[in-house]
Amino acid sequence: MKSDKILPTGETSTKPTDRREFLGKMGGFGLAAAAVSVGASPTRAFGQEQSTTIPGAPPISATNIYARRARESFNLRTEQALSALRATTYAHPSNGDESLYPNRIANFSKTLPHNALGEVNPDAYHALVTAIKTERSPAFENIPLGGTRKLANPQAAYSFQLDGADGFALSMPPPPRFSSEETAAEMAEIYWHSIVRDVSFADYASSPLVAEAVADLRRFARFNGVTSDTVFRGETAGDRVGPYVSQFLYQDIPYGPSRIPQAYSVPIGGQKFMTTYAEWLDIQKGFEPPDTLQIDPTVRYVRNGQDLASYVHTDYSFQAYLNAALILLNHGDDALMVANPYNTSSTQSGFVQFGVPHVVDMVSRAGLSALKAAWFQKWCMHRRLRPEAMGGRVHNMKSGNAIYPIDQKLLESPALSRLFADNGSYLLPIAYAEGSPTHPAYPAGHATIAGACVTILKAFFKPDFVLPNPVVPSPDGTTLDTYVGPALTISNELNKLAANISIGRDTAGVHWRSDGMEGMLLGEKVAIAMLENYKDTYNEAFGGFKIRKFDGTDVIVGRQPSRRNFDF
Repeated sequence: MKSDKILPTGETSTKPTDRREFLGKMGGFGLAAAAVSVGASPTRAFGQEQSTTIPGAPPISATNIYARRARESFNLRTEQALSALRATTYAHPSNGDESLYPNRIANFSKTLPHNALGEVNPDAYHALVTAIKTERSPAFENIPLGGTRKLANPQAAYSFQLDGADGFALSMPPPPRFSSEETAAEMAEIYWHSIVRDVSFADYASSPLVAEAVADLRRFARFNGVTSDTVFRGETAGDRVGPYVSQFLYQDIPYGPSRIPQAYSVPIGGQKFMTTYAEWLDIQKGFEPPDTLQIDPTVRYVRNGQDLASYVHTDYSFQAYLNAALILLNHGDDALMVANPYNTSSTQSGFVQFGVPHVVDMVSRAGLSALKAAWFQKWCMHRRLRPEAMGGRVHNMKSGNAIYPIDQKLLESPALSRLFADNGSYLLPIAYAEGSPTHPAYPAGHATIAGACVTILKAFFKPDFVLPNPVVPSPDGTTLDTYVGPALTISNELNKLAANISIGRDTAGVHWRSDGMEGMLLGEKVAIAMLENYKDTYNEAFGGFKIRKFDGTDVIVGRQPSRRNFDF
């Protein structure tokens, strides 16, 4: 029953895939069988047949009570599945690059065999695409590797998601084309990220390197109007308010009876990898790096791009957002959303629902759902190359070894001459010894998780609640000082947190800006679908989650009056 209709990049599917056709066919048979099962064998209460009388209510059979609950649960799951099917989109546009370039210069190919130019072996790439199109596990075992590293879990693209939206059900715009000025602009930004990684965020306004980056980036329409105050920041309103780094990456984390300072082990400054061509080529083939990061013996608060890149190198998927949840929950009822049904109750308080377990569970749950959505887009639709691979294309173009359709503005960037003077190559210096992960770039997994988890947090807390006692790191990152400036609100600082995590991966050299910004928006869709999915499970009379989206608009998600009226 597996699909053979997952199309290679360059085409757009407007028809249901076989998996959806299969689900439609199974719907009638499966639902009928389940209904018969529920009706034929009602659940019994501890094996008893007798009726139970409840004072003030009509007599009712215990078996009927539980049978009714079972049927209601069945109906709820069925309606959720039908709602998800109705909401599914079959439009998954691509940028057409894979079909346009037979040598696959615009697509991800890390770990596969490559020639001396770093171009993928065409038979190996065909084996990869064949495995993706057939969705069959044995086909993935036939993909040739060029070194010792393995592809990062491509079959996760086909994993079903039983709450919220299935990964196949959400669409996103394609990434910029390889030859476009937008790709050139994003690559120029990543080059500059690598040059200013050791500059403190607090020194951006006075740094000559940052001023040079700003002047260069302003040549591109993508960054027209950027300043030293806005360069390398995210694109929501919250990203432009206050310090570069979100309070959720600075403030102590309440963890049970203890508090955890957010001072971390970071690399010693000045380290960069894959600046020689031989090392770059080996890493593209999938060999292990010859060097490792050297760690600073002093722990530090995030003060510059290198520190931020280090944080997003070793974090687990929902770490930053679980930390943010614990920080926010520590502010008590004042920070909770206005619509929390227990805010006005005189007899009850939230716990399992609308309490701590509810918040932390939903945050962690959203992370995996977001990854599944991202993995479908990465492997099945776009297969975008990583910036490190683009650095090889630029190097070979500038060195006269190849001709590629790279926008001239990038080739004229002063960042390239500066890097060549320092390293003897036009390659992109990477913050990680192993370079990028071994899965395609678009969208960024970190960013999609960020969008989903941050949206869940927005659902449970007041957007305009002002965070007390804001801080900034000292210049050397060893202490925290009091921040003085515009008020920092939950919504703005959550937006900033999502952007910090997303752009931190750009700073490391492993992602493009559009990987992050579009990934955040995809994650936002994932979270909203999850919240909608759960609205019918609440017994409380609930006015819905009010969420301030990344575009600044407020939406109500999951408005639902009390769903049940049991006669217990």
